Order: sequence, then structure tokens, then C-alpha cells
Amino acid sequence: MSQQQIHDFQSMVWDYFETHGRHDLPWRLPTDRGFDPYAIMVSEIMLQQTQVGRVIPKFQAFMKQFPTVQALASAPLSDVLQAWSGLGYNRRAKFLWQAAQQVVTDYAGVMPKTLEDLVRLPGIGKNTAGAIMAYAYDQPVYFIETNIRTVYIHHFFADETTVADKQLEPVIVATIANLDVGKRSARHWYWALMDYGTHLKQTVGNAGRKSTAYARQSTFEGSKRQIRGRVLALLQQPMSLAELQEYITDERLGDVLSDLTRESMISCAKDVYVLGSA
Repeated sequence: MSQQQIHDFQSMVWDYFETHGRHDLPWRLPTDRGFDPYAIMVSEIMLQQTQVGRVIPKFQAFMKQFPTVQALASAPLSDVLQAWSGLGYNRRAKFLWQAAQQVVTDYAGVMPKTLEDLVRLPGIGKNTAGAIMAYAYDQPVYFIETNIRTVYIHHFFADETTVADKQLEPVIVATIANLDVGKRSARHWYWALMDYGTHLKQTVGNAGRKSTAYARQSTFEGSKRQIRGRVLALLQQPMSLAELQEYITDERLGDVLSDLTRESMISCAKDVYVLGSA
């Protein structure tokens, strides 16, 4: 890929971002202390498999209730699960809570500033850690997710039917390494890619389906995941097994309750289920 191709590609992405970028997303707005890595960690975990429109009000409410990593770490898991209710994939809430506790115990309440330390936190994989490095610390690290795949496959691998991340990596790295167009930062570049990828999905389709990493989301309706979510929503107040069975008649309820209990998402004492561990 030539320098001219890189320049032209960057110019196109920057132009889109300048005109159509989502500049007012709450996790993109700096505080008086700059960009808060804790808030960015919260937003990144919330945004996993969840649309931006659903995340915005939940993020704002969550940050109001747990404004610091210390506040989240010291909260009961039941409070965290209640605040998370409605976002789905509730294991993410527990991972986030555990990550906050590890930041407090292992890093004196200061969010880690290296990829190596970030990936040690529960629920933080390499790509989420990369996003935190880029958005919080403005570091030009490589990471990839569905919108980024969509952009690069659409523009550089349009004629291929299957594209692996290892094919995308050198192209992504090359564009990150030459961020001189408009003198923007790594933080803004990844925001621009995310917004442009969303635009492509809405207008020309999801080129990311050509990725070998692409996996169609399983059907939610009638799934055990739906039952899990329903149980956690109902347990905003304590309930007995009989009361839960009035709302959930699926024969898999017992298995779901066992799973959630084993994961310490719920607990049971004297036939009454509650959120969190006893």
C-alpha cells in the first residue's frame, strides 16, 4: 500500500468524521481532568454487542451512581446488576465490577496504563485494552472490532470472500503509523473509523461478514440467555422459586438458577433468591 493510498484513505475517513462524526457521545467528552480511563472502560464493556442508542442512557445513569472506580469496587454486586439491567449479557457487569476491585487492590485505584496490565483485568481482552489505550491515553496501538473490520474490508479487500484479522493488521497499523493528515490523534482516528464503519453498515451493508472472525449472533428469543435476563430483571426484588415460576414457565428455569448461583450472580437462602452472593 503506497503512501498516496494511505493519504487518500485517511482524508476520506477524516472528511466523513468532520461532517458526520458522533462528537457528542458522553464517553467522548473529556472531564476537567481529561479523558477518564475508568469511564472509557465502562463504555467499552457496555458497547460490546449493544447498540450505542441503548448504551447512552445506561452509561450516564451508571456513571452517576458509580462515578469512580472506587465507588464501583465498593458497591454490592446486586447494586451493579440492578444498574446494568436492560443491557443484557449481564456477565459483563460482574466482570466490570471485578475489574474495578482489581484496579483498587492491585493498582491503588489508578487505572493501568499499559496493554499488559489492562488485559490482566477481568473481562478485558486485548482489543478492549487497545481501545482503552487509544481513547483514554491517545496511544496509537493496534486493536480491531466489527466496525473497524467493516471499514478496512470494504476499502482494501472488497474482492475477497474471506478475510482474516492477520491480513487486516498490517493495513490498520500502516494507517495508524501515519496520522499526519489534519494533525489528528490516535483517539480521533479510531472514533472516525467507528463512525464511518457504522455509516457503511447502514448504507452499503456489513463487509465485516467476510471476516473469518464474524459470528452471527445467536437467536435471543426463547434462549437460555433470555431466561437469564428475565431472572435477573425479576430479582430486582427478592423472590421465591414459586414466585419466579409464576413468571417463567420454561423447564430450563432450574438450570438457569443453578448456573447463576454458581456464578455468584444470585444467591438463595430459605428458598428466597436475591441478586448477588449471600
